[in-house]
Amino acid sequence: MDTAATGLTFRDATDADVDALVALIESAYRGDSSRTGWTTEADILQGQRTDPEGVLAVIKSPDSRLLTVEREGAVVACCQLEHRGDHAYFGMFAVSPQLQGAGLGKVIMAEAERTVRETWGAREMHMTVISVRGDLVAWYERRGYRRTGRMTPFPYGDERFGIPQRDDLQFELLVKELGRPGPNPRTVTP
Repeated sequence: MDTAATGLTFRDATDADVDALVALIESAYRGDSSRTGWTTEADILQGQRTDPEGVLAVIKSPDSRLLTVEREGAVVACCQLEHRGDHAYFGMFAVSPQLQGAGLGKVIMAEAERTVRETWGAREMHMTVISVRGDLVAWYERRGYRRTGRMTPFPYGDERFGIPQRDDLQFELLVKELGRPGPNPRTVTP
């Protein structure tokens, strides 16, 4: 049995989750609390990673879901899934810094991929990662994502995305082929 998956509940976020989700995302990426885990961006970006308005916009969007993961009633992880035609976009991924490194991220990625394949028939998952985050890019590559070399500029000057501490930040598109959706074993009847 995968102990990382033990006791997890997956559900769509609601308006009532906004504050907890903002706190989770900020703790995973910014400030001293993020240094507990390995996903910190504290050395390359200061300021905020997200805000209540941004999280609420994802929750309210008809083409998005904010998959929320709980263990023992506490929000421990989340990720955005957005339907974009034949592919889905994966973003706003955060795991509580205290739980990072125990395999929880792999479990959430697998559930996110299964969800977009079965719900939307997505054949690929796309995401963007700050290209200088070599450790994070390598982690996604081990999950089957490939670097495309397609870059988009970091939004310098827009503090909603943080305050850059270096001048070489850009986003790289990573893509994973998901294949065809299969039957949902929870809905198949004998």
